[in-house]
Amino acid sequence: MSTLHNPRRAWLLVTRRELVSRITDRTFLVGTVLMVAMLVGFIGFTAWQDERTDRAVLGATPDAVEMARAITDAAPQVDDKLAVRMVELDDESAARAALEDDEVDAWLHPVDGGWVLTSESSEQDALTAAARVVVRQVVVAGNAASAGTTIETLEAGSAVTTDFLRGDAERAAVAEAVGFVFVFLFYLAALVFGMQLASSVIEEKQSRIVEIIAAAIPLRHLLAGKVLGNTALALLQLLVYLVVGLVGLSFTSYRSYVPELSGPAVWFLAFFLAGFIALACLWAVAGSLASRTEDLQATSTPLTMLMLVMFFGGVSLDGRGQVVASFVPPVSAVVMPKRILAGGVEWWEPLLALGLLAAFALATVWIGERLYRRALLQTGGRVSLRQAWSAAE
Repeated sequence: MSTLHNPRRAWLLVTRRELVSRITDRTFLVGTVLMVAMLVGFIGFTAWQDERTDRAVLGATPDAVEMARAITDAAPQVDDKLAVRMVELDDESAARAALEDDEVDAWLHPVDGGWVLTSESSEQDALTAAARVVVRQVVVAGNAASAGTTIETLEAGSAVTTDFLRGDAERAAVAEAVGFVFVFLFYLAALVFGMQLASSVIEEKQSRIVEIIAAAIPLRHLLAGKVLGNTALALLQLLVYLVVGLVGLSFTSYRSYVPELSGPAVWFLAFFLAGFIALACLWAVAGSLASRTEDLQATSTPLTMLMLVMFFGGVSLDGRGQVVASFVPPVSAVVMPKRILAGGVEWWEPLLALGLLAAFALATVWIGERLYRRALLQTGGRVSLRQAWSAAE
């Protein structure tokens, strides 16, 4: 029996309709292409920045030539993205003139108790950082020799390193950046697809088409088809973004992290699927409670606030708060993948968090299905949650 004539498989027909209508929609295609282009452009710019070498011209008067030469020779060891060229200047007047004419980026000269790196109007960050390191090493080495010792002896035991109870320092910066991307992609997909899902529900309700559909198929099948269709599209779009991102990273200096990011990316897809289904169902309910497009802002306000809590929670939580939130649905949909990225997560923690999120999604679908069925056919005005819950079948 075909799907069209089998009410038990009507949700497949609705799902197919949602997929076809959106995939052939020009706005959806253009938006996806633009997002991919932005990702490629950002990754390309990052790769260019990583490969680019900062070149600085350091001017030195006769009393600073030796120190400037030390900076020029040691700068690549301090910062492998920095190349320094030294220019000898006759005196202070020549140095100031060279700065004003942009012939040098900075002028090095000694003063009582230290050294000064003078620039024309703005600090040369990379050159300044390298100069501070090299000057300190040269001066301390000279002082140590005068005291009959070595710089290694003077600096013994002075090194400070960092460590984490959970994860390791090497992955922290990458985990923070990729974690933000995960949170942003979830928020963007849930908001964009959710608003479109709610709007389509309102359009069908306002035009009374839903009454014709309800006479042909069960309303729970209509809800299931809409939720599954939009979930499949969101998941497909997310897969495109993740593949483009990981492939792009393989062409940058962060290529060594691609294998480590693949596992967390799979976990993110699993959490995204469970979390998105729950939110998509709630968006459908928000649309069913409204009788016209103008009502959507009011019916969707609690859901919008929930999504903002998820976004800012995923971005800002850390420490014990992050650990607790990673088990609390639906915030766990964005927080646990971020914790997995940072490392130090026990094997059972993602499984427990995903199980709790899946249970939350099932409960949300059950409650949302009841509210959706009882509110969808009420056209007398905006329907409250209490009215929808207590309405007759």
